[in-house]
Amino acid sequence: MKIEIRGAEKLSFREKQVVALKEMGKTTQEIARTLRIGTSTVATLYNRARAKGYEVVIVIPGEVLGLLQEEETEIEPD
Repeated sequence: MKIEIRGAEKLSFREKQVVALKEMGKTTQEIARTLRIGTSTVATLYNRARAKGYEVVIVIPGEVLGLLQEEETEIEPD
């Protein structure tokens, strides 16, 4: 599984960090500790990023969901 941030080019480096950690399920306090910034700064960066209109897409390969299984190929006799 991969997470893709569409519109990431609009975001600053710090905004990308906050968005990625937020989308991974981290709390504001965990993000603040990880990035060594204040919780209010995390909130500001996250709100600023949301205002810029990014979109998060989760990419899950079909094989993982059991949807794209290799088909058995029959060999025709000569």
